[in-house]
Amino acid sequence: MKLQLLFSKAFVISLLPVAANAQVTINMGALTCAQYLVMSPSMSRDFSAWMSGWSAYQVRRTYVDLVAHQRNIESMKSWCQLRPQASVMDALKSEIGPQ
Repeated sequence: MKLQLLFSKAFVISLLPVAANAQVTINMGALTCAQYLVMSPSMSRDFSAWMSGWSAYQVRRTYVDLVAHQRNIESMKSWCQLRPQASVMDALKSEIGPQ
């Protein structure tokens, strides 16, 4: 009985690191510009990297231009400040242009 209890506790303890590394899920279609503008610096950095990758894929760009990345972030933030209720996906599409 003690052995079974020991194994049970070991199993539960082994699951703790998994619970601590939970992922964040973001519904891109529902995210507004206002929500993007108030993100924490670390979340904004990660989200901006995702946006950069998504837009690069849309135009089939296979390289990374860090100067253009920073310029695109500033452009997105400016666009979003004028349209806080617009979706971030609308902002991305307006920056990329028609496909």
